[in-house]
Parts: sequence; C-alpha cells; structure tokens
Amino acid sequence: MRIALAQINTIVGDCEGNLAKVLEWLDRGRRDDVDLVVFPESTLPGYPAEDLLERQDFLDELESVLARAVDACRGIAMVLGTVRRAEGENGNPIHNSAVLVDDGAILGWQDKTLLPTYDVFDEGRYFRPADTHPVFSFRGRKLALSICEDLWNDPLFWNDRRYPIDPVEEWVRRGGADTIVSISASPFSVGRPTFRRQMLANTCRRYGVDLLCCNLVGGNTSLVFDGNSVALDILGRVRAVGGSFEESFSIVDLESRGAASIRVQADADADADADADADADADVRDAYEALVLGTRDYLHKSGFRGAVIGLSGGIDSALTAAVAVEALGADAVTGVAMPSRYSSPGSVRDARRLASGLGIRLHELPIESIFGAVLQTLAPVFEGRDADVAEENLQARIRGMLLMALSNKFGSLLLTTGNKSELAVGYCTLYGDMSGGLAVISDVPKMLVYRICRWLNRGEEVIPQQTIDKPPSAELRPNQKDEDSLPSYDVLDVILEAYIEEGQGIEDIVERGLDRKLVREVLLKVDLNEYKRKQAAPGLRITSKAFGHGRRFPVVKRLRR
Repeated sequence: MRIALAQINTIVGDCEGNLAKVLEWLDRGRRDDVDLVVFPESTLPGYPAEDLLERQDFLDELESVLARAVDACRGIAMVLGTVRRAEGENGNPIHNSAVLVDDGAILGWQDKTLLPTYDVFDEGRYFRPADTHPVFSFRGRKLALSICEDLWNDPLFWNDRRYPIDPVEEWVRRGGADTIVSISASPFSVGRPTFRRQMLANTCRRYGVDLLCCNLVGGNTSLVFDGNSVALDILGRVRAVGGSFEESFSIVDLESRGAASIRVQADADADADADADADADADVRDAYEALVLGTRDYLHKSGFRGAVIGLSGGIDSALTAAVAVEALGADAVTGVAMPSRYSSPGSVRDARRLASGLGIRLHELPIESIFGAVLQTLAPVFEGRDADVAEENLQARIRGMLLMALSNKFGSLLLTTGNKSELAVGYCTLYGDMSGGLAVISDVPKMLVYRICRWLNRGEEVIPQQTIDKPPSAELRPNQKDEDSLPSYDVLDVILEAYIEEGQGIEDIVERGLDRKLVREVLLKVDLNEYKRKQAAPGLRITSKAFGHGRRFPVVKRLRR
C-alpha cells in the first residue's frame, strides 16, 4: 500500500481554501499512484480555530465542505482532519476527529481522546473526548487513527502523565492494530522536532507497530507548525521525513509485516537522514526558520504584503529586519531610523549599513524637533522635577507614533523588535517600542538573538559585525547601557528560563549558584510587568513557554518574595 503524508499549510477559518488544497493534493496522489493520502489534524477548519468552533454557521460550513471532500475522494483513499458534531446531550457538542474515506465513502471515524488544556491548548473547552477506539481493516493492514496528543501519554516514556489512559493500548493490545496513522498539529518549539520523533519511535518499538505521522506546517497567529512529518518502522527507524517549515508530499510503501515493513518509495522533499539532527546549529537554524515562516504567514494570511520596522542600529531590530526580508522579500520591507539627541553616530551608520546590505528602503526621520516641542509643552507641569524615565519614554513613544503613521499611510504592518529578555523584565515602553502588529522576536531570549545573528553571518555578513559587538543600549539618555538597569544577559537569561519555562521558584534558582538578591529582583520585575505584556502585540512562539495566551498570570496579584 502506497501512503502519502500531505503536509500542508492551512488557514484558520478558510474552509473553502482548505478544501481546495485537499482536492489539489488528492489529485497529486492519483498522479503518483497513491492508495492513501494522510492530511494533518483539523485540516478543514484550520488549527486552532478557537471560538469559531462555537458558531453554528461555521459548523454547518464544515459539514458542507466535508461532504464535498468525501465525494471528490474517488479512486483513492484519505485520512482527513476535521470537526464534527457529537451525538447525545452530555458533554461538549463537537469532536476533534479523523475520518477515513475510500472511493467516495466514509469507512469510519476516530475522535480525539486526549484533549490538552495546558500551555497554548484549549481543547477541553470545545471538544468531547472519544469513547471508542476502532481499528480498521484496510488494504491488508489493521489501521488505528490517532490525533496528535493521543500518542503523547505512554506510561513508560513520560515521568509525569497528564491523562489516566493511553489510547495506544486500546488500539494495539485490544484492537490488534499493526499500523498507526497519526494526524497532528504539534506546534514548534526549539528542540521539539527531535523530541517528537524520539517519542514516536519509542511507540513503534514498544508496541511493534509501523507509524506514520502527518504534522501541520505553517504559522497561525502566534503558533508556528514545523511539519517534519515522519514514517517509522516497527524498530523506530526513520523511513521518510517531511520537509521542515515547508509543505511536502512524502510517499512511502507499506510492505508485508516484518522488521522493516515500511520502505521509502519516493520523497523529493524529504531528508530521511537520521543524523541530520546532530548538526550543532540545528536549534538555531530551526528557530530562525520558524520566525521566518511565522512572520510570512502572519502577514500574508492577514492580508498584508509589506512591513515597516524601526531600525535603531541595534541587534534586535537588525534580526527582525533580516527575518522580514527572508519572509517577505526586500521590496516589501521598509526601515525607519529615528535618531534623537542621545543617538550615537554609530547607531545611524549601522542602521544605514544594515538597510543597504538587506536591500531595503530606509527613511531617516530625526525626532529632535518633536521631542523638544513635547518637552516644552510639558515643562510647566514637570517644573521642579528632575528628568527621569518619563522623558526617556517620550522618545520611544514619538518613534512609535511615527511608525504607526507610516503603517497607516502605506498599509504595511509594523513589526516590533523587542526580545523575550526585555519583555520579561519590562525593559520596554508601552505605546512606544511595544507598538505594532506582530512581535517577531518576543519569544527569543537575548543570548539566542546573538546566536542567530552569528549563524546568519556564517557565510557572509548579513548583520553588521559592529551591531553584534557593541554593548546593547536603548539610547534614551547619555551613555546609557542595558546593563545599567539589568544584569548581564547571559545571567539574566538563565534566571528567566528557570522561572518562566521551567517553573522554578527562587530557592531552586539560587541553588544554581546565583545571587539571591539578584534573583529576587529579576523575579519581581517579571511579576510586576505582566500588565505590559497583556497589552503587547502577538508574538511568535518558539520556546516551550512563551508570553501570550499560553502563559496566564493575573495582572493584579500579591506574591511573597
């Protein structure tokens, strides 16, 4: 049996567009003499559809689109991800489902059993879990259909299990399945593709099954899906891999049962070399590619064709600009330098050099006259008070105002340039440098910013070396440096990762050999600046715990430190 993993990029809510893509790839399967085409989780509604799933008209449209997909599936079979209404009145009204279709007829359904509600997931809010686990006799195989999380609860793989049951036990031990076909929408985070493959290989070895997993690719709001669909044999060996951060059509043969029952037939887009993950730069490369894909899809799926970016001459705006050019093309990106009385000549020079190297337009809009006028206007009210952060933030807010004016006038999306380390401790200005429609690197810690920029420069200079080498500064007062207000970023990022991503408390972090007073000050900054992050632009998630709806902390709280 020839099976194709159709790793496609869908758009949330675009049922007609998603259907058109399904029909296109079914035609491709027929041309390649494929028996079964497997699509990702929630192909028709897009993932995650969130509260669209509470709209009856949306569910009606899904039913209509599914009927047309089934009717078009002639001379071929498919496994398709969709949403369907549940029977009975107990529980949530819909299922997250996989449907097996052959030659225009539905052979059966498998609803998702394990419904994640942690981090960015909210499936328990909408879906009813499966209560049956059928196994389908198909082309000489016994197929089980799995949906993403249903494979993420093996009691021998996970130390801490989130669910009391393991659906694989139902399919294999009780149902006699010899092949698992998994449809998935597993979001990217650094290191996740390798971990995901290791987990799936463990399932193959433990249960003696062949496993084919088709994972979603593309960006949907904050989430980026990396693809990396995979076919594994019963020994957990990789037989085919879908592309990373791109659509792909991976074809494999399922042969008679045996130690190597999956044979690669054709896959022009795949790289099945299991040693590829040994690349020391793999995580950095993946992080960059995730940012590029997430930026491209956020703009294009929202109807934007251009981006505007404030270029300070610093490393964060430089990386954001490089990502935007890779995602959109140089002609679609505009940089804006807005020097003030505190901007160094080197900062303007570095912004010009970056723009020239990337091939983007650069507008220079000095803000001194505006800054002076605002200071003069406020002088009677500020009289008798020393200059402080209020005057510093005026500059950031003037820049935000000018950038938003350009965004409005030319229809380009404003990309903010703050990194995760700054956002964590509030080293950013509301209605200033936080203004914008997408926070491209808001989940990229500062030290990873440096690593990505050095990786970009591995062949030729993309980011000016002076930009990488100079001490970071907001340049809002004379001779200002980030380390005047913050610990060095190599120390800060260790504390932030432990607190935000690993959930450790002050005592655990101090045990790493860090100063208690410093740790306490950093954690206090993180807690106090939740109100800023609640008002930030959506950011692209590339770590295991990003700011945004996946991290739900109250703004008003009282914590003992």
